[in-house]
Formats: sequence, structure tokens, C-alpha cells
Amino acid sequence: MKVKPPIISAREHAIGLKQYFHKGAKLAKQIGNRGPLKLNKDGKLHNEILEAFKREGFYVFEGVIGSQEIEELRSDIDGLLERAPVGRGSNVDKFGRPAFGQDFKRGTYTFIKPLSDPWGGTELLGGRHPVQMTQPLPAEDAPKETVHLIGGMCQAMNSGLRLYGHPLLLSVAEAVNGKDFVPFNEAVFVKQPGLGGSVAWHQDGVTHWNAPDWDPGIHGFNFQVQLYDSTPANCLWVIPGSHRQGRADIKSLVANNGNSELLPGAIPMPCKAGDVTIANRQILHCSFANTSPDLRIAMTFGFHRRSSVIGAHGALSQGADLFYDEQTVFERSRVIAVAIDARQQYFPKEKRYQYQPFVGLEDDYRWSPEIYERVIRDYNLQDLAI
Repeated sequence: MKVKPPIISAREHAIGLKQYFHKGAKLAKQIGNRGPLKLNKDGKLHNEILEAFKREGFYVFEGVIGSQEIEELRSDIDGLLERAPVGRGSNVDKFGRPAFGQDFKRGTYTFIKPLSDPWGGTELLGGRHPVQMTQPLPAEDAPKETVHLIGGMCQAMNSGLRLYGHPLLLSVAEAVNGKDFVPFNEAVFVKQPGLGGSVAWHQDGVTHWNAPDWDPGIHGFNFQVQLYDSTPANCLWVIPGSHRQGRADIKSLVANNGNSELLPGAIPMPCKAGDVTIANRQILHCSFANTSPDLRIAMTFGFHRRSSVIGAHGALSQGADLFYDEQTVFERSRVIAVAIDARQQYFPKEKRYQYQPFVGLEDDYRWSPEIYERVIRDYNLQDLAI
């Protein structure tokens, strides 16, 4: 028999999680797996960090993004939220102006009911969120819908495109997935205080669990760049080491835990603004409904091994009839080349990352209004989801 989560108020939800949050934060301190993003003299990610990430499935890089860049990202996100449609199906913002993003072929905004779990217990996104989280009752004056995700950051905001070309983050992608790494997709998670929804326990990857060459890194990883300080109440939670144990039976884990979503052994990844988390896409993770008074906005983007993508078919937001051949991968990877140049033009004193698949093609992908129309606009129709 399916067990429904209890109906509780936002205040009851926040109070009920305090002990779990305290226990998780204490365990997180014991595990560690956080610190500066350190490169060796040859520009490679420090081996101790790489080994820690491979062992635990996550890492928190502290203080990666500078305050100027954080302020520019915040400003652009504020603008996108100001210009968002008033809800699903609307084409005007709260001021009655034409809403942003209507000229893109894929919608920019995803709306949900406040404090809801839009994917848990459904078949959405490959059914990878099999158990619904507790959905607290929002305040009586809460809006009917709130922005949950903002998609396509590289076309929606220049600061997002520049962030995508960050040399330190691309160096990490190379260390994890090889010099010929390829993109996944991008999504900005918005968890407004007292409104932000939950993301049910899940593992991101869906296509390669039964592959004969399966290993813990086959589904790639995600970065999350934190624009504001986050807390156990609104941040990402993970179960360390779960990425190495194959596909989890989440329904059984919850059932054996007294039908509680408060799974044992989980830890939070609270961050300061400018910190960047990295999480293996196979790690078991979630986030709770944001009944806290704190805003969390996380710029999320991921990368794959080329060998995991070539020859695979579409998944998640991409149709299963989509086949990822060399040309498809090349076209989607052009965004990395453009992002690197856009960043170099804006931060000319910063060392430029050299993306191996586009060495010798740099002049073909210089950032300009023309290249935006040719490469960046609607680029997310070619996301490489596995």
C-alpha cells in the first residue's frame, strides 16, 4: 500500500527537521570533503581532491567564484525572476509586460506549487524520483505558483555563459572526465524562502545502469555554483559513497526507514556564496522543501565522459529517439568553446582554459552577437542527457 507523506504546516516541517539537520551537519564535519579548489603546478586538479571526490561522490570547493562575478550573476537572475511569466501558460510578467524567453524554442521557466515535490512518486524524468517528499502547507498569502527552475543559462544571461567557461571548473571537468569531456545540461534551482519546493531522493543517471562497462563515473557529474549562503534547511543532501553501490532501491530504503524520507547516513552540503559543489550523478541525493527564511539559488551544470555519450540515446528531457553521434556531440560542445571566449573577452587577465576538442578552432567560435544566433540560441535543444 502506498504511504502518503503527512500533511503539516511549514512551521511544523521546519521544527520537525531540526534534529535530523543537526545530526547530518555533525556527520558532514566528520567526513569533510571540502576546501579550496587546488591545482598542481601543471594545472591539473590536486590528486587528493580527485581521490576524495571519487571515494565519497561529492566535494565542496570553497571560495571559487569572486564577489564581483557573484553580484553579476545575482543581478541577472533577479532580472530573469522579475521578467518571469506570472505562471504556467502566461506570456506576461507581473507588470503586464511580455515575459522573458518567449522567443526560445524550449521554455525558460518551470513553475511548481509552493513547497511541493513536483517529481516525487511520478514517472517524470524516467521515474527516477520514486517516493514523494513531505509537502508542507505554505502560508495563506503564498502565490499559487513559484519558479522552481530557470533553464538555458547560457542563452538567458551573459554572466551565465561566462560562468560556463570558468577555467578552474573546466579544469575539474577535465580531471574527472578526460580532456575530451562533453556537456550535459544547465538548470538554475530557485528555492525562495517559505516557497521553494523539494527534490525527492534520486540518482541522476538513467541509461547506463546495466552497461557491461558500468563504473561509478559513467553518468558524469554536476556542479552547483551557490549565489547565496545555504544551510542544511535548503541545501543539497547526499549519502556519501552511494554512487559506488549501483542503482539504489529508493522505495525500499524509505520503507525500511519507517516510511520516512529522513534517510540515515545522509549529510548536507551547506555553502557560502561563491562556493561550488560537485556531485557524481549517481550519488543518492535530495533537497527538502525550503521552510527556512533563507534564499538558495544554485547555478547547476554538468559534464560527461565522451565515451558515455557517443552511441547513446536521449533520456530525461531528450526523446529516446535522439541518437548521440559525433556530430551531435560536436554541435552541443561548441557552447563550451564560445563560453571560454566570452569569458576571456570579459576577464582578459584570467588564464584561458584550452578545450582539447576545439584546439585550432578558436577563431571559429569567438563570442559575438552573430555567434550567439548561430550557436547559443536554443542550444539546450541539443542537451546530452543520459
